[in-house]
Amino acid sequence: MSPTLMSPAAISEIIGSVVARDVASTLAPSPTQKTTLIVAGVYIVVIAILWHVPILNKIIYPFKLLTVGFHEMSHAIMGVLTCATIHSIELDPDEGGATSMSGGIPWITLPAGYLGSSFIGAALIACGFDTNASKVAVIVLGVFFLFTLWWARRNLLTWALILGMAGLIILFWFVAESVALRYLVLFIGVMSCMYVLWDVIDDTIARKVNSSDASAFAKICGCFPSQVWGVIWLLIAFVFFACGILVGLAAFKESTAQQKEDATHFLPAPGSKSAALSMSPNALLVSAVALILSASGLL
Repeated sequence: MSPTLMSPAAISEIIGSVVARDVASTLAPSPTQKTTLIVAGVYIVVIAILWHVPILNKIIYPFKLLTVGFHEMSHAIMGVLTCATIHSIELDPDEGGATSMSGGIPWITLPAGYLGSSFIGAALIACGFDTNASKVAVIVLGVFFLFTLWWARRNLLTWALILGMAGLIILFWFVAESVALRYLVLFIGVMSCMYVLWDVIDDTIARKVNSSDASAFAKICGCFPSQVWGVIWLLIAFVFFACGILVGLAAFKESTAQQKEDATHFLPAPGSKSAALSMSPNALLVSAVALILSASGLL
């Protein structure tokens, strides 16, 4: 008997169903991931409430400034990558910021503020699904913090913000085998993404006359008004937000117990009983101070 030949349409349908089944299985949240999604949802609601309630909005004020710092840091990073010279980074108490640079490629450095901080937020959300990934994320952030401190060495607010956040990160690293750190990273990621979405709407879409990055970008391109670029950047920011969640669901399937066990063997919290080469809190503090002083040129 000759074998039955399947039509290309049937083969395509089978492949499509297999791929769809694999994707659905990969993105199906585990019990631990469901908890993470619920916490992220609570963060969104709480941030939205605190954002608009007088006095209470002071609670998230430092995290708003941190996101502004991400915005300016993204400008500076893309400036360096396009051969610009970074003169300074400044934050102000009114949740504004400025990056002074010369050279570079404006049509890359201008959108980098909104899109870069959105990408950072999405990456932190993805890492917020796993304890060890959160440790790696804050170490990378620490490196960028050092560069930011160097560029902002004359801006006391930036120093206060970054040193405060560094202290908070170190504190959360100690709690419950660094499990608390994971939820802090998740919060910062959600906060960053939400702030970018609001900032793009407020700076580019809602305002008819403004001096935002989008208006400067529109002048360079000369093809669309700033509102159009605002919509485009808003859509990209939404995509980043969604991708952060999807990457977290696909990449980090370990249970809470497994994550806690893994965390005891990867950069364990100083003083942890399972840390074979643990660093004492005093040594950690001395190292952190030394790194900061080195970055500022005092050592």
